[in-house]
Amino acid sequence: MATFEELGLDPRLVQATDALGFKQPTPIQEQAIPVLLSGTKDLVGLAQTGTGKTAAFGLPLLHLVDELQKHPQALVVCPTRELCLQIVSEIDLFKKFMPAMHAIAVYGGTSIGMQIRDLKRGVQIVVATPGRLIDLIERKAINLEQIKYVVLDEADEMLNMGFKDDIEFILQNTPKREATWLFSATMPAEIKRVSKKYMNQPHEITVGKMNTANKNIDHQYFVASATHRYETLKRLIDFNPGIYGLIFTRTKIDAQNIAEKLTREGYDIDALHGDLTQQQRDKVMGEFRDKTLQLLIATDVAARGIDVSGITHVINYELPDDVEVYTHRSGRTGRAGNTGICLSIVHSREIGKLRQIERIVQVPFHKMEIPEGKDVCRKQFFYFMDKLLQTDISHGDYETYVPMIAEKFADVSKEEVLKRVAATEFDRFLKYYENAEDLNVRERSREYGSTDRPRIGGERRVITRDGNREPRTREFNKESNGDYAKLFVNLGTKDGFYKASFLQFILDMSDLRKEVLGRIDMKEMNSWVEIDKSAAAQMIRAVDGKNYKGRRIRMNDANSR
Repeated sequence: MATFEELGLDPRLVQATDALGFKQPTPIQEQAIPVLLSGTKDLVGLAQTGTGKTAAFGLPLLHLVDELQKHPQALVVCPTRELCLQIVSEIDLFKKFMPAMHAIAVYGGTSIGMQIRDLKRGVQIVVATPGRLIDLIERKAINLEQIKYVVLDEADEMLNMGFKDDIEFILQNTPKREATWLFSATMPAEIKRVSKKYMNQPHEITVGKMNTANKNIDHQYFVASATHRYETLKRLIDFNPGIYGLIFTRTKIDAQNIAEKLTREGYDIDALHGDLTQQQRDKVMGEFRDKTLQLLIATDVAARGIDVSGITHVINYELPDDVEVYTHRSGRTGRAGNTGICLSIVHSREIGKLRQIERIVQVPFHKMEIPEGKDVCRKQFFYFMDKLLQTDISHGDYETYVPMIAEKFADVSKEEVLKRVAATEFDRFLKYYENAEDLNVRERSREYGSTDRPRIGGERRVITRDGNREPRTREFNKESNGDYAKLFVNLGTKDGFYKASFLQFILDMSDLRKEVLGRIDMKEMNSWVEIDKSAAAQMIRAVDGKNYKGRRIRMNDANSR
């Protein structure tokens, strides 16, 4: 494996990587940097998050731009404010020995006036979110005429978030660029179209297989009934003391409700969803980064672009519909060579979906037992004992108090002291889990997703949430959809949606649960949504007449058109 020096980088950049303790490049860096140092080669780099992509393009940019010229020469476009700030933070570390080099982040949700002033002071590298960059272009506050290098980072995320038109607008406004570098975790058709239209025979690098999951992540799943999903989540958190994790839900109302319930029960957790202001989002992310919060619960839309190091666990409260979404979720842990764990709570009817994800991401999913109450208490107890033994007592004048403590406990045995310590620390756990029920789904037919046998009257029958059996006609007989209304909406794949992101979008707007939806049929310009008749009016009220990217959304009953 080559060293950074052998890749041909400026000696000052090699000095910076040495100072950071980076001895050898990661695979994406080793393959991309020599190609990018040529300066005139377009590149498509496919690699999962956490593999060192920022250095793969950041180091070549710093090598190539002229630090004596005080105008923007390189532009990095990324999906979110958090990723924007992270990229600039890393570039700042790499340019430690290049005092004349400047990089700034421009993003929405904060003063545009301050960002304009920063641009006027002179900067060589601009890292921007699409919306704020377009605002600056339209205000003529940034000149992209002399941009030589354009980097599209997490391009698949930007397209999923509906930024396709914005990206094309930005590329059209950088006519003198010498090279376009596109980095992505996956390669959907939209990215292929963008690369074909705006790039010249790009050099392609793939680290790992496309859509495959990080091999450093242990993928586990737990089969629970729908009514026990929340209790299963709590038990998994309690069984992993020291967890520093992300929990994913389908809807913002689930994220908020679960965060509030867990907070009331004493967990250090907060929610990240689309209703938060930028100031609230920054506060939550700041607390999560400095580990004031142990857990962050988020929707896929709200979590896009989050890159926090040291995450030990990702928990899927529910499986996503899209395999790419699962890959992005699980990729929040196990970064930069570290190991991580991705836990999924599934219903027995979701086993088929899980197996499909398993085949595509090409890693084994391990079925695990939901821990019993006594197992949780035992795990917490031993974690506390280890923490107690590792406590640093070298600081503080503890010796002053030892005689008083010894006198106080003179007539108490060591065993009794240990019992009292355990009781003080674990009283809540012991009481809560004393008579805890077994949450595992034991029947073989349920475990493997099979419906009950025999079939009755030619209909498959399933067990509903209230324990009754009813025909499963909605799922298995799509022609018989008398319980559904069919809604038309003038949004489609042209608006940057794929099925899972569109589902998330309409559920977030309406605060409805996925269970009310049936089939979704997406076309380029519009879509049709099957929805339980009892929820149709609420969906229309929530969506019809709203704006999406400056366009008025129309939603109505398809049968009335």
